Amino acid sequence: MKWQIGEVTVTKIVELEMTGGTRFILPDATPEAIRPISWLLPHFADETGRLRMSIHALLVEAPGRRIIVDTCLGNDKKDRRIPTWNDRSGPFVDDLTAAGFAPETIDTVLCTHLHVDHVGWNTRLVDGQWVPTFPNARYLFGRVEYEHWSTQTERPDHHPIMADSVRPVFERGLVDLVELDHQICPEIRLMPSTGHSPGHASVLISSKGQRAMITGDFAHHPCQFAHPEWCSSADYDAKAGEATRRRILGEMAGEPVLMIGTHFAGPTAGHVVRDGAAFKLVV
Repeated sequence: MKWQIGEVTVTKIVELEMTGGTRFILPDATPEAIRPISWLLPHFADETGRLRMSIHALLVEAPGRRIIVDTCLGNDKKDRRIPTWNDRSGPFVDDLTAAGFAPETIDTVLCTHLHVDHVGWNTRLVDGQWVPTFPNARYLFGRVEYEHWSTQTERPDHHPIMADSVRPVFERGLVDLVELDHQICPEIRLMPSTGHSPGHASVLISSKGQRAMITGDFAHHPCQFAHPEWCSSADYDAKAGEATRRRILGEMAGEPVLMIGTHFAGPTAGHVVRDGAAFKLVV
């Protein structure tokens, strides 16, 4: 799946798709609450009200640049809280290469934030060592985000993530810590979208008069357009996350900006429009 935004191309490479089993991340999104939101069917929910979600990377090609935005779960990673995310052995790198994005051709790895499903393929296991999956890339981490996760002690479940997917590239001198409004290249910059995590950023693309946004996790699922008050169980600051959703959706509603969801299944991208007091995604 590809989208063209002026001279920029965005390609979706899927690691994992799922239907149902998502209440752990969006506890308010019960089947009973989802079924009345008819526009979610068939792409974002099934007829019973179970959510459809995806874990995928987005490959952004701009003039002279090859950027991977968020690197999914990764293989061989231990001590993950979710069984299907633990000790995986999937074909993601082969799929990436088959799509024309061999790891050595990527010049930038951008993590919208440092949660488990956004950093996993930063590294891969080779001869018992975690080595960079993208050896010729600079890894861009938000400074606020990195400083938070590298010093916090209240989330021991996050320690293995830092140990196997973040620190190995940092220790090799491959990381640039950037601010929340960092300009990556003339066509691509970051936009603060905090709440889900302390230093969360979304990605804005602008080229030849066309615009797009890569969400990151300010919204995990389009059902949060209909209910911006529905917060993720993984949110660092739920009130700030809701405020961010309302701000961004309000700014984007009716605008010709293609919104590309980091966890949106099916068509993945669409345009935000107002729907009564809330919003919806039109694909």
